Amino acid sequence: MTRIELANHIEAAFAHGPSTRDSLLAYAVGSHARPEIITTLENLPDKPYGSIRDLWYDLPDVPVNS
Repeated sequence: MTRIELANHIEAAFAHGPSTRDSLLAYAVGSHARPEIITTLENLPDKPYGSIRDLWYDLPDVPVNS
């Protein structure tokens, strides 16, 4: 999994402002994300994320690309 792949599944969650872990999960499931992405999102802290860039603070080990 890469940041690019993850972003492709959840970027729409930020279309109208901040997003929560549950919202990110809903978008990922709706876009048929791989189980690894779903698990990663499930392990995020339950807090609002103002933009997709805010996720990288909580996911520092996810590479930009492969």
